[in-house]
Formats: sequence, C-alpha cells, structure tokens
Amino acid sequence: MFRIPTLLRCAAFAAALAMLPAAHAKNAAPPIRIGEINSYKAIPAFLAPYKKGWQLALEQINAQGGVLGRPLQVIWRDDNGNPGDSVRAAQELITREKVDLLFGGFLSHTGLALADFAKQRKVFFLAAEPLTDKITWHDGNRYTYRLRPSTWMHVAALAPKALALRKQRWALVYPNYEYGQSAVATFKAMMTSFQPNIEFVAEQAVPLGKIDAGAVVQALADAKPDAIFNVLFAADLTRFVREGNTRGLFENRAVVSLLTGEPEYLEPLGADSPTDWIVTGYPWYAIDTPEHKAFAEAYRKRYNETPKVGSVVGYASLMSIAAGLKRAGSTDTEKLVDAFAGLQVDTPFGPVTYRAIDHQSTMGVFVGVTALQDGQGIMKDFSYLDGSRLQPPDQYVRQLRPAP
Repeated sequence: MFRIPTLLRCAAFAAALAMLPAAHAKNAAPPIRIGEINSYKAIPAFLAPYKKGWQLALEQINAQGGVLGRPLQVIWRDDNGNPGDSVRAAQELITREKVDLLFGGFLSHTGLALADFAKQRKVFFLAAEPLTDKITWHDGNRYTYRLRPSTWMHVAALAPKALALRKQRWALVYPNYEYGQSAVATFKAMMTSFQPNIEFVAEQAVPLGKIDAGAVVQALADAKPDAIFNVLFAADLTRFVREGNTRGLFENRAVVSLLTGEPEYLEPLGADSPTDWIVTGYPWYAIDTPEHKAFAEAYRKRYNETPKVGSVVGYASLMSIAAGLKRAGSTDTEKLVDAFAGLQVDTPFGPVTYRAIDHQSTMGVFVGVTALQDGQGIMKDFSYLDGSRLQPPDQYVRQLRPAP
C-alpha cells in the first residue's frame, strides 16, 4: 500500500502532466491569420476545388513548420457573389478576426471591390482568380497583386488561333458584366488590328447565371456567322452548349471559347461536350511535368478526386502568400507588398513571377482543341503558353496603370 507522501507526490506529478499541454499552447508561436473571401455558394463548380487546393497547401506548409516559425491559419468567408458582401466580409476579417492579410475573389466585380478595400485600408490582398484587367491596370494599386492570367492574357492566347481560321463574320456571346465585356472588347481590338475586314454580325450579352439559351442560340443562328467567340462559363455554358447542339448551331462553324477546356466546366457536359472548339483550359490528365505530377498525386491522395483549375489556383495562392511572407520576413503590410514585387513562386504549372510593373503573375495558359473520349470532353493538341509571353509591352501597361 502507498504511503500518504507517495500518494501526494503522484498526485502532484499527475497535475503537472495535465498542465503541460496548456503551458505548451501558451508558449507556442501564435498563428499568422489570413483572411479569405470568395463566392462559394454562387460558383461551387470552381470554388469547391479551389478551397480544397488552398487547404492542401495549408496542410503542407504547416506540416513543414509553417512560416517564420509560425503556423498559418486561414479564416474564410462567403461573399454570395456580391461586392457589398465582399467588402463587409473583408471589414469583419480585419477588425474582428485581426487577420494580417487577405486573398481570394472569383468574380471580377467582387475582386475589384476587394482591391479597392485593400487600397483604402492599406491591407495586402492577393486576388486569386478575378480575371478583369482593371485589377492590375486601370484600378491597380500598391496593395493588390493577382495570380491568375488576366482577361487580356487569356484572349491573347486565343487570338492567333482565331486569326488563323481566316473567318470574316463573327458572332459574340458573353456574360454581361465586367469580365465578359472586357474579354469581348479585347478580342475585337486584337482581331481588327490584324484582320481589318472582319465583321461582328451578332452580339449576345447574357445576364450572369440567367441565360435564355434558346433565344440566344436562335439569335446567333439567325446572324449566320462563320465563327463564334464564346465567353460563357459554368451553368450558362452548359445550357448554351446543349441548346446549341440541339439546334445545330455549331455544325460546320468554328468556335473559339474562353475557359471551356477547364474540367469544372467541361466535365458536367459529359457526352454533350463540344468537339473541335479552340479553348483555354486545363488538361490535367496529360501534363507530365514533375511539379504537376507531384501536385496531382497529392491532391488525389488527399481528396480522392482529380484536380481542377480551381484546385491549382487555391493551392498556388496560399503557396504564393507563404513565399511572400518568407521573403518579407514579417507580416508587416508594407514589407509584404514590397516582397511580392518580383517574387518567384513554384506552382503546379511551373515557376511564376509577380511582375513589379503591374503586380500580375506570369502564370500561363493552356490552349488546345476539345474532343470526346470515352463519353467525356477532353483537350487535345494543347500547349502551355508562359504568361510572360502573353503580356503587352511595358509602355502600354504604364499608360493604363495609375502612377503610384
């Protein structure tokens, strides 16, 4: 039988052990708090994989000890695809959650709202996905950088293919908000500068997420174009393609299409996927580089599904933030902003650089042709165009971007 002193010593030892986790937690370095804002409910096809992408990056970064000796913590909010909600979420993350920086955004108008918030509040913001050129040019500011290739870059990747078709009569269909309007304006400018006799015989501007596919397809067919330039995506694209297939709109007619080769938009079409469209996209199943194979394997192991473009964007966004924090050596906003100028980051698409001149990364674009394989749409005959090749001259950028 234990004596009383022995029992007391055991009790004291047990109490000390019980306090160890609390003491350890108290002495552990506090996390670097990062705010993330996106339209998860509005655009689930893209943003569900996107969230998985940054979560995978978060797990990998923290498993390696975090950044600056501190773990990363991401606190995310849904903005319902509404710019006002985006700003309110940003305000709440900054004031209540005390985050050190922000990233995210999908739709162009929500991205622009967040970029303006970053400018007004002097907080770092990495625009992950919004494609609008205004984020890095017309409305560019010191505190905002962008990962994904811009609208200009996507159109510049497709324009040479469109010009090579030598079609005179073009019809245009696009979502009627900043991204779609900008894509069409850029396409018109690029095409007319090299093909002066081109005609734009029909233009269908569709309310985002509310396409009347039958009316749109009929209007395009009535114009009898030689070719179609399409900017629709997500559910609008699905309805447009299926109605166009039913009415024969695409028979013997060239189609050049932004984003259609991305698996989040091509996979839902299944056997209805269009063939022989010239598209930008992401042929994950055929990219054989070491960096992509490592990412795709880790993603499939973690989630038991194949990666999407959103997966890459989410992953590369948080990896960019980690690299920027390391280079800055601090969470200080001004130091982080300066660190991102010329920052080089390894991504599943290869290394990218954040340009000092306009804060745009050099992530590139895959261009190819759609085809059907085993009842599923794929990209074939594709190539990767490095983003540095898709940029306009620096003099042009300086004319568009406001002076700091």
